Amino acid sequence: MKILKLCFVWLAMVSLAKSPLGAQNVKLAAEARQTMLRATRYMVETVSTQGGYVWYYLPDFSRRWGEMEAWKTMIWLQHPGTISMGHLFLDAYRATGDEYYYQAAQKAAHAIIWGQSSEGGWNYMVDFAGDRSLKQWYNTIGKNGWRIEEFQHYYGNSTFDDDITSDAGRFLLRMYLEKLDPVYKPALDKAINFILKSQYPNGGWPQRYPLKYDFNKQNHPDYSSFYTFNDDVIWENVHFLIQCYLTLGEQRFLDPIQRGMEFYLISQDGCGAWGQQLDMNMKTAGARTYEPAAFLPSTTCENAMLLLKFYQYTGDKRFLAHVPDAIRWLEQTRLPENEIEGARTHPTFVEVGTNKAIFVHRKGSNVKYGTYYVDYKDTLLLAHYYGKCRVQLDELKNEYQRLLTIPVEEATKDSPLIPGQFTAPGTPQTYYDLNRYNFPMRPDEKTVREIIASLDSQNRWLVRHAMISHPYAGDGQNQEQTNEFASTNVGDETDTSPYRDASEQQYISTGEYIRNMKILINYIESVKSPDGVPKSVLWQ
Repeated sequence: MKILKLCFVWLAMVSLAKSPLGAQNVKLAAEARQTMLRATRYMVETVSTQGGYVWYYLPDFSRRWGEMEAWKTMIWLQHPGTISMGHLFLDAYRATGDEYYYQAAQKAAHAIIWGQSSEGGWNYMVDFAGDRSLKQWYNTIGKNGWRIEEFQHYYGNSTFDDDITSDAGRFLLRMYLEKLDPVYKPALDKAINFILKSQYPNGGWPQRYPLKYDFNKQNHPDYSSFYTFNDDVIWENVHFLIQCYLTLGEQRFLDPIQRGMEFYLISQDGCGAWGQQLDMNMKTAGARTYEPAAFLPSTTCENAMLLLKFYQYTGDKRFLAHVPDAIRWLEQTRLPENEIEGARTHPTFVEVGTNKAIFVHRKGSNVKYGTYYVDYKDTLLLAHYYGKCRVQLDELKNEYQRLLTIPVEEATKDSPLIPGQFTAPGTPQTYYDLNRYNFPMRPDEKTVREIIASLDSQNRWLVRHAMISHPYAGDGQNQEQTNEFASTNVGDETDTSPYRDASEQQYISTGEYIRNMKILINYIESVKSPDGVPKSVLWQ
């Protein structure tokens, strides 16, 4: 059967190549492959630091940035940093079969493993100069990011924020599965065990682990040990464990997966809403100084959508029972028509107990003397954490109603957790897509040609208007409680938070490289896979 499928793919490709349009497509795909390799060689051999990457570089490499400015000895793990680059290299390897991409992925993996903590997790960044250098970065650049409070203190532990630890583990899982190379198994096992160990008994996860309680700011308690939904901490850990269960088949993952899903049930407030964090008494809690203890419509909608997903995974109707409560709460907390801004229909924060919209503001110009405060006025809203949000309420309602109208057997037919449900060709290891960032569209030839043409003579895709920061200039000195920076991304010249560079300066961008490579990869696969032949067949 497999031989017949492969013959079908080969005949389809030959047939496509024989037609004038097919020949043109194949020629353009070959140009795309050449462009991909040229761009990748530049990134790997000129841009990378020990196999790792940040987000932006000046073309002469005199300065570089992740979410904040980085030193030359540092790499960033957050998307679109080293982990995403590693995923991209594996995608390119699968699309082309060129071992150069696999070698590039290996280099990224080795950089990630170098930065793995002794416990098994990862911080936002890795400094190859060691902790002494990293602490100095926190005490200078990190400390002066006014709104980047997660970088103002060196914890010395690992984070689940922004999918750092779970996506690093996911990438190592891909590396291990790609060739079943045992060299990646120890680091993978270490990451898996770290995620399992850090889970609270009730199924939730903290933002950082091992637990720390040593950072207080403006009388705010250290929130890093709280149960955390922010940036999908709990869902991404559950998701990663599901991927491990599907690909590795180990029964030990089922209990933490189940507890993680059930945490969404026990953490929902009686009114139907969720906050981003809960303290150890399961009370809604604040986090950064511009994140008050409040309910969030965006988090509530996202968590309710996950309950629907968990029902599809398990068939357990408990996951449907309180979705209507979330829907009613979201309807009740919609902004008045005169306060709605386009698709922003809800306040970012809703006061616990009153359901009133509350808004966060700031005054001052730097982290040392600036402050955040909360009131009920929707004026002078923050630019970096806007006071109004988009909520996919109609999508939530429609999906809830759809699931109510179909049999449970149909709802759960694609569940990764129900034995015997996997029916795709091959094995779960070759089928399951472990890349968090996918671009499923089939690009048109015009877009492909534009991307090929935009690679410069040095094999770079350069961009303008990057997110950069002021150079480190010492601690803030201005004590004036001005409103000048109330609605800007950045404060005065001492603020090392990122802002959009409005000049025509050009930058090397990992995000742009990943975007262009994804489009070219998709084009190559669309030519390689005519008539909708699944990629899983081509990969076997």
